[in-house]
Amino acid sequence: MKSVNVIFTFLLFVCPNVTMAQQDSTSVNSDSITWNKELDGVVVKAQRQLVKQDIDRIGYDVQADEESKTQTVMDMLRKVPMVTVDGQDNIQVKGNSNFKVYKNGHLDPSLTKNAKEVFKAMPASAVKRIEVITDPGAREDAEGVDAILNIVTLANTSMQGVTGVLSSSINTLGHSNFYSSLTSQLGKLMLSVDYGYNGMTRHDSYNRVENSRTYLDTGNTMLSGSEGSNPGDIHFADIDASYDIDSLNLLSVSFGGYFYKLNVQGDGYNNMYNPAGQQLYSYNNSYWMPGYNHHSWNGRFDYQHKTHLDGERLTLSYMLALTRQHTDQESAYTELQNVSFPYTGWLMNERERFTEHTFQIDWLRPLSRGHQLEVGAKYIDRNNNSHSAQTFFGIDADTSDEFQHTTRVLAGYADYIFRVAKFSARAGLRYEYSYMRGSYPDGKSAAFDKHLGDWVPQATLKYQLTDAQSLKLNYTTSINRPGISYLNPAVTTSPTSVSQGNPQLSSSHTQRISLVYTYIMPNLTLQLAPSYNAYNSGISSIVTAKNDVRYSTYDNILRYRRFSVEQYVQWKPFDATTLVFNNNVRYEHYEHPSLCYSNHGWSDNYNVSLQQRLPLKLRLSLSAYGKIGHSPSSVYYVQHDYFDYYASLQRSFLKGDRLTVRITANAPFNKYWTMEAETVNGDFKGYERSWNRNRSFAISASWRFGSLKSSVKKTDHTIDNSDVVGGISKGK
Repeated sequence: MKSVNVIFTFLLFVCPNVTMAQQDSTSVNSDSITWNKELDGVVVKAQRQLVKQDIDRIGYDVQADEESKTQTVMDMLRKVPMVTVDGQDNIQVKGNSNFKVYKNGHLDPSLTKNAKEVFKAMPASAVKRIEVITDPGAREDAEGVDAILNIVTLANTSMQGVTGVLSSSINTLGHSNFYSSLTSQLGKLMLSVDYGYNGMTRHDSYNRVENSRTYLDTGNTMLSGSEGSNPGDIHFADIDASYDIDSLNLLSVSFGGYFYKLNVQGDGYNNMYNPAGQQLYSYNNSYWMPGYNHHSWNGRFDYQHKTHLDGERLTLSYMLALTRQHTDQESAYTELQNVSFPYTGWLMNERERFTEHTFQIDWLRPLSRGHQLEVGAKYIDRNNNSHSAQTFFGIDADTSDEFQHTTRVLAGYADYIFRVAKFSARAGLRYEYSYMRGSYPDGKSAAFDKHLGDWVPQATLKYQLTDAQSLKLNYTTSINRPGISYLNPAVTTSPTSVSQGNPQLSSSHTQRISLVYTYIMPNLTLQLAPSYNAYNSGISSIVTAKNDVRYSTYDNILRYRRFSVEQYVQWKPFDATTLVFNNNVRYEHYEHPSLCYSNHGWSDNYNVSLQQRLPLKLRLSLSAYGKIGHSPSSVYYVQHDYFDYYASLQRSFLKGDRLTVRITANAPFNKYWTMEAETVNGDFKGYERSWNRNRSFAISASWRFGSLKSSVKKTDHTIDNSDVVGGISKGK
């Protein structure tokens, strides 16, 4: 028997879940209220908070979520505040698809370009937490993103041993995933190797599309459709190593990337009718990409030196990023009736190469208690090369185009952070000088160049209202520069369309202001975040039509405004039950002032999930997600609403729950996932409907082995480049 004195206020506010086995006596003192109790034992129930907020980020504790033992990172993303994932696993952060992916605080270019496929294969058990860096400081503020998604693997330690993770899954459509990770430490050397595979089948990648398009100048209507698939293999791998020279010096190196090859193929039809409904012409087409492959690799080196002043550090970094894309696309036209074009098909060969070198230096120094200053400089040398050749069958009209584009960026920044009591603030300023040059190795056009200078300010204020509540106000500016897909002037021609890039595109600026209210308690987490985004002279597609043929290119013509409210609720009504609601309500306004086009509308992207612990160590998960409203996707198009859902049941086995098995039913009552879009502006009006395979049943297993729970140590800072839009990976 033990005797303890428990202050009433401490019991009421700090340990509400204390369980007392036996109470023998109680006494009340008039000066202070004290309970004297004799207890057989004390059981304190504590739950790790899944969500944590800092001045510049929101973190989700993946390891504290029991479902992480067998779910993928993609599954976890649906629960992370300010992240939404649609039915085709397209990710948005803060309501925008323009974001970058970090791994352990480092920009990972290959992961950013292929996040969708990697996250579907990567097990959540290999991740410690997922962070949404909502307000990047001046160090990366100009890098062209609304937010950063940082995947933090298991925490750094200095333990000896070996640990690993093996994960695999397969569904009834034949889609398979495999992931393996091995981490080991030998003295001062820490080494980690990851490899993943994603296999897609014809059934899994099946798609069908139907279009109706009425041209305003002629009144003619084109009805078209296609049915096809893109089976293939995707591989990704990373090697990370770090070496502790001593307590003040650390070396970190990494190399990784991904490679995929797809067998895109399908058949389609095209029928043109006049306003009276009479058929003008028709033809069928078959298409395939026998040589479609893409690979992207990046290597990084970081040296970090810490001084004897606590918190001071100097970081030197270098990063090399390489992307190569090879596309051979062929179309053959059959059953030609009254067609006006003279060829029976075409073959397009495209080769695109991207090479980037980045050098960076960062210095962080605490000035005094609560004050911190960070300064740094960065140089980027970015080269894009493309060669496109189109061969037409049946006529002599072949084309060949070469284009080279170089961007050099020199930047400097200063970032100041102040913290005192319940108040914290961050202010930063960045200046970027950029030189852009375009040239034509084939001599078809004259070379050109541009010199640009940009000031990029940012500021954040945060106040801790109570221990559970905080309020944050933020202002940011970012820059978007055009990538090779937007710049390449090569012309691609088909019977109904002509498209090309615009080498004269320039960068654009985005302004954003947001207010974030957060309430975090053991059984309830709430976040409410209204924000406003705006930019002028944004890069946008320009689509016109003449004689029933569409012509598309790009220009700095877009005026964009968005007001959104992000909401996140996580509630535990019972110890074994967790409810999560995550959504983004937004109003968007697109405008081409010079063309007198505008498009606007409301929508709500949402995710609702329920996790329930059951007897026999079973865990049930139910989730529904989708979009409400007809939201504009550009000045021309509106996307309609959609809905999807899944259920899963999992159980862990072996000592320490090292083996976890999960069974999943995805949309068991819906064979296809359907999307609809409508054309509301331009020289034609119409709609598009698409169908993808949806209903599937899957089984997955994850096994953890070894005893070292660590990841390769990383320097606190490293390189991140995220200013490019419309690069090689655009649309993947």
